[in-house]
Amino acid sequence: MKNFNRRSFLALTGMGALGATGLMAGCGSGSSGATLRYAWWGNTVRQQNYTRALEEFQEAHPEITVDPEFAEYGAFQERMTTQMAARNVADIFWIASSQVMTYEANGLYRRLDDIPTLDLSDYSDDDIASFSFDGELLTMPHGVFAPVTRFNETFLEEDGVELPGEGWTWDELSEFLIDYAADNPNGRRGASYTPDQDMALEAWLRQRGQDLWTEDGSTGFDAEALGDWFEWWRVLLDEGAVLSLGEQEGMQPDFSAVGDSILLNFGSSNHIIDEAAMFPDYKYRLRSVPVGEGAADGHRFLYFPRLAIYSGIDDDRVEAAGQLVNYNVNNSDFLRTVGLTMGAPPNPRLLQEAYEFASEDEVEMLGVVEAVREEERRPRYEAPPGTGTWREALSRASEGIALGNAGVSETAESLIAEIQSGIDQGA
Repeated sequence: MKNFNRRSFLALTGMGALGATGLMAGCGSGSSGATLRYAWWGNTVRQQNYTRALEEFQEAHPEITVDPEFAEYGAFQERMTTQMAARNVADIFWIASSQVMTYEANGLYRRLDDIPTLDLSDYSDDDIASFSFDGELLTMPHGVFAPVTRFNETFLEEDGVELPGEGWTWDELSEFLIDYAADNPNGRRGASYTPDQDMALEAWLRQRGQDLWTEDGSTGFDAEALGDWFEWWRVLLDEGAVLSLGEQEGMQPDFSAVGDSILLNFGSSNHIIDEAAMFPDYKYRLRSVPVGEGAADGHRFLYFPRLAIYSGIDDDRVEAAGQLVNYNVNNSDFLRTVGLTMGAPPNPRLLQEAYEFASEDEVEMLGVVEAVREEERRPRYEAPPGTGTWREALSRASEGIALGNAGVSETAESLIAEIQSGIDQGA
């Protein structure tokens, strides 16, 4: 196990001192069975679904007891920070996307491919390689996202308009959104103002042959590409094609508040499940984000939300932990209980089985992910240590442009410098 890396820990937390409140003592196991702590995040519905799934697992494996540790996303990360400092992490835990490599640098992950109770036979060698870090399988994905444009098909029909064709470009979408907002009979806007949508930004950068992050843990994009992204959104804002900050009440608009006034938005493919449910009278569809002319080969990508087994777990509980991870990633009964809010199954067998019980919105999501999965994709790298707050920095930069506080070029250069500074401090 790696030594605790204090510098990357401070970069993760943004704090110089931490309390040790709220810690739970680790549970041991006797000869009759094992007790496992399982930590995850989400809303109340997800808490209920996963609690029920964990109960079903225990019914099938009465020798294993599962102690759930649930929290809202922000509180989950705060708790992980405190538990990481105390080396008192749950036996099995979900990993926030911005902390994947920070946790790796701090040695939180136990190797997975030597656990006999975790069945990897459904996954190809390419799958395992894409899940691994430097050839080591340290985490397992429990979902798959793709960057998408989600649009309201009901609004298209009501307003008598059609989106550009499937092979649309960013310029075509921009022109369409400007015309739509200016002329639709119901006074709707084309979209909300969300240049801080990280999956869409990453798609934009990869189409230009750049990346969010490099293999050696640095920023992988330049100020020109980032500035062009900000400018694309600034034009839409100036033309009234997207909601203003005031109309959407800040940089993270609540879809329940804006969904009935916009035609489309950008996001992760799994978002259709929760957000379409907010407007059951509307029909939503997904489409891959636009592609710029001359896009780089292999620009498509998938994102894997991950879980891990704690490196400090007692050896006599490893096989029990492997059984629980196996239930998460390889069992269709588990998937039926928890649903697909964490994305399409990474297991290709489960992905096909999921079509049998998926809702209409879930089928839409599965189809988009499956299509991207079949395309050529160049490697994608996780956020390095020190980037725990990069999304907040992106939001501040986007807000500053909307408010006219700084120019596009200046903002792009400053943001890259800020993100790189965090990486340097976290190294």
